[in-house]
Formats: sequence, structure tokens, C-alpha cells
Amino acid sequence: MLLNLTYDDIVKSQKIQGRVIRRTPLELSRTFSQMTGSQVYLKSECLQKTGSFKVRGAYAKIATLTAEEKRKGVIAASAGNHAQGVAFASALEKIPCTIVMPVTASPAKVSATRSYGANVVLYGTIYDESWSKAQELSKRTGATIIHAFDDETVIAAQGVIGLEIMHDLPNVDEIYVPIGGGGLAAGILRAVKSKKPHVKVIGVQSSAFPAMKKSFDSGKLEAVRGQRTIADGISVKKPGESTFKIINEMIDDVVLVDDSQIVKAMFLLMERAKMVVEPAGAVSLAYLLDKKPTKGKRVVPILSGGNVDMYLLGQIVAKGLTEMRRMVKIFIVLTDKPGALKEVVDVISSLSVNIVEVVHDRLSSNIPAGTAGVTLSLETENPKHAERLIANLRQRNIIFKIVT
Repeated sequence: MLLNLTYDDIVKSQKIQGRVIRRTPLELSRTFSQMTGSQVYLKSECLQKTGSFKVRGAYAKIATLTAEEKRKGVIAASAGNHAQGVAFASALEKIPCTIVMPVTASPAKVSATRSYGANVVLYGTIYDESWSKAQELSKRTGATIIHAFDDETVIAAQGVIGLEIMHDLPNVDEIYVPIGGGGLAAGILRAVKSKKPHVKVIGVQSSAFPAMKKSFDSGKLEAVRGQRTIADGISVKKPGESTFKIINEMIDDVVLVDDSQIVKAMFLLMERAKMVVEPAGAVSLAYLLDKKPTKGKRVVPILSGGNVDMYLLGQIVAKGLTEMRRMVKIFIVLTDKPGALKEVVDVISSLSVNIVEVVHDRLSSNIPAGTAGVTLSLETENPKHAERLIANLRQRNIIFKIVT
């Protein structure tokens, strides 16, 4: 039973990880500390090998397999991060590896997994369906399943992150942990609560897949249908049985964030911390920034991964600017005559607002003859600057509609 998982097991896993696994930095962020009123220390697992904490559990599990098990190879199911961790560890051990990934997995993550030499099978639309396929293939081939979270060795390995936090910040008050299946949270709980039971550990889930939150609130294992979310790395319909037992017993709370909060956190991490963090990896900081639950405490949000699709990253920048009212898009119908647009541009430039994009439309059916529809994307410094722009346009009797 995983309830027998001990602090010593986690210490042993730390020795197994040795020099293969990177000890990621824990650094004070003055920006996020000012925003939240707490001392915020970022635990940057997004800088881990393969770009995620998942490699810790994958390597520890594969390194401890028997020679016969290694000969038959391993198989895993994952949306991307666990896949890359298992593929990387298998390449180090020179053993056969098959990864079942959802057909919706990021092409970049599929490509990265294949680059480590793994055989990738695309099946299902979410993790749970891929997991069922992996079980089927394991029975057929005899390959050992490397579970993404519900495995004692994997959980112990993820718990090493807790050891590192306690070593680097002995007086830590609170730790915020992303939760999907619960392996990361379970390992950290066992490590931290064994030595520092007063330290609060809070799990953070996407509101689109609140399976652990629902299970924690009811006190029994629950499943959810799930909804669309950018946080695919924690889109799990049902938590692990063993991880839930540990989390239900030891965690202080499980909280939720939505996609808009995640977008803002990712944007700020890029702009202010110069860090690329994937949606699932940013949920802990997203909660801190939105709710500001603590004041004057030493808090550690774990940035669990940095493998984000580049196309999504472009959307994050645009949506982040909009969410923070630093990008305003307006639509104006102008008389189609020389100088009409210049009058509007003069007002905008007088306020030091940058025009990012201009779309000029005369031909659409909703544009009256003799006029032109103009959509302007405008960059402002902050919400107050945006409000000043809007007020100024109205004072000049310029008729417009705010698109975003």
C-alpha cells in the first residue's frame, strides 16, 4: 500500500536520481512577491531535463526494473510530459519503449517523444483512453507499464522535489502544487509533512477537470466528465486510488483556477520572469496571483513543466495582453474620404498609444456604401492608459465599438 510510503523511501529515490536528474532552482521572485504580498519562491521544474518534473518518476522506476523487465521493455500513456520522461529514461537504459499518446497531443510533444527513440502510438482524445490502450498493449507484449502517477516508486521520486524545497528554504510556510492524477502532490506531501507538518500544502487543479477537488470534498474517489481546457497536462478524469489516499489524508486544501487565470500567469512568467511555462505548470502561480491567499508568508508555487506548443504560446501573448487591458481592439465606421482615418490616428498617437494592426474594410455587407470599417488593435501601457484612451475617443465624438 502506498500509505506505507516513507520519508526514507523518498531519500532513497533522491540517491537513485543521482546526477541524471537536474536539481532545479528555487528563486525568490520580487515581481510576484510584490503582486501577492507574500515572499514567492519559484520552484522551476520547467527547467528540468525533458522540460518537466515527470522525468524524475520515470527514471527512478525504469532504473529499478529487473534485467528481465528491461529486456521486455516499457510502455506508458501520457499527453506529453510523462511520455518524454519515460522515453528519455528508456534511452539512457537502452531498453524498448512504447508511448500511447492522445491524438490531441501537441505535435511538438509527439515529436520530442519520438526524438528519444520511443515508438509512439496515437490513441484516444484524453489520457484515460490512452491509458486503457497502454494496458491492452502491455498484456499483449509483456512490457512493464510505467504509470504516470499511481505508482509507489514514481510518487517517491516526485517527492524529492519536497526534499529540495525544504533544503533550499527551511522556513517555507506554504507550497502550491499542480494536481492532475496526484503523483506530484502525494510525493511532496509525504516528504514535507513527515518533517514539517506545519507547512501547508495546497493542491491546484483546472476548474475544467476538478476530479481531485471533487474527491477531496466528498472524501471518496470521484470521476468527472471534464471540459475543454488549455491545461492538458492535468486533464485527468479520475485521480489515482493510491495518490488520493495520501492526498485525502494529508493535504490542507485543493483549489481551482480557470483558463483565463492560467493565461495571465503564463504571460507574466514570460514577460517578467523570462520563463516559458506550460498551462498545467502555471496553475499554482495562477492561483496565487488571482486569489492572493496569503500575506507575508514564504510560499512556493511549483512550476511543474515548460513544454508548451509554440502556436499556443502566440495565443497566450495576445490573450494575455487583452486580459491585462494592454491590448484594446476597436471598430470604427468612417466616412470614406481622405483624412478621415488620420483624425482618429492623431487622437490615438497624442496619447502615446501604439497602433499594432489596422484592418480596413469597404466591401463587407455590413459596411454602408460610402463608408469604411476600420478595426484597430492598440497597445496600451496598463488598464488606466486604456481607460484614458477610450474616454478621449468619446470626448472627440468618435463613434466606435470595443471588440476586445
